[in-house]
Amino acid sequence: MAYETEDHETQYCFPAINSSCIKGMRSRYEYNIMYVFVSLLSAWTVFLNLLVVISVSHFKKLHTPTNMIILSLAVADLLMGLIVIPIEGTRLIETCWYFGDTYCRLFIIILGLVFSASFSNLVLIAVDRYVAVCHPLLYPQKITTTTTLVSICLSWVFYSTYNTILIINNGYLDTSLRTDMCYGECSVTLGFAWKCTDLFMSFIFPCTVIIILYLRIFYVAHQQVKVINALMKGGKCVTEGSVRRKSERKAALTLGIIVTVYLLCYIPYYISSLSLISSTTMSVLSWVVYTNSGLNPLVYALFYPWFKKTVKHILTLKIFQPNSSMDNIFTEHQL
Repeated sequence: MAYETEDHETQYCFPAINSSCIKGMRSRYEYNIMYVFVSLLSAWTVFLNLLVVISVSHFKKLHTPTNMIILSLAVADLLMGLIVIPIEGTRLIETCWYFGDTYCRLFIIILGLVFSASFSNLVLIAVDRYVAVCHPLLYPQKITTTTTLVSICLSWVFYSTYNTILIINNGYLDTSLRTDMCYGECSVTLGFAWKCTDLFMSFIFPCTVIIILYLRIFYVAHQQVKVINALMKGGKCVTEGSVRRKSERKAALTLGIIVTVYLLCYIPYYISSLSLISSTTMSVLSWVVYTNSGLNPLVYALFYPWFKKTVKHILTLKIFQPNSSMDNIFTEHQL
């Protein structure tokens, strides 16, 4: 039981095992509230990201390079809500790991993969928007749906392999052999070399690329706005290319909001992981990251009219009608 007992006796995760971890004590009220919160957060994250996955997968007109990256990001967020949040929530509430060594190793790999995949998708978004805004004439040739899908698959395969190697090479192939852990615990303590490598691969490098590309995007977008405004003041006709560039900038701004929210959630977590702070603070920052996975669909709903329309089609079951995948879901020219 996870409830507080009247005599406050010490409880263990596995009472029959001498090396068992000590179980944390919670009141019945705290226990119930935490389980309700975790359940609602998990359901919210899964439901909203599932809408994004179905929308982009089902409707043919959404099969663009940019939307393929949005789909990949939604899959990462879906895994966060489907696997990471329920398991992390159970571990937080029960203060014990009840799922065994095998799932502990697998869960750590999945957790690392979801974090890494999210950042790699943000890099792909930054590259996509950089080419679209800064080199619009090259965009149709360089950024195709096929090349984008290949890049997404390669990033998932790379980080799956990387996180598996990371766990194996740090001696966590068999957690039962570790003497620094009690039974009922699931954690990883990286060596200094691997900690530096992981920090660079999973945080510093992608963060640097994202920030540099978006600084360039917003500079070029600002210059383009000045040119278009000058043309309009001079009474000159705004060309179709100018309208197209305006659309690209709008998409860059929308996706820039998503990237910014991600960075604001992830940067404090990674910085704090390098310093000696309390486990409570790290736990709070971790849950800020987990909660972020349920925010992206809200951004799509605010800025993408097509998402509102596809959600309506899904919830009213219109997607099961013949040829529904070919429906025109755009009310105006959108990316």
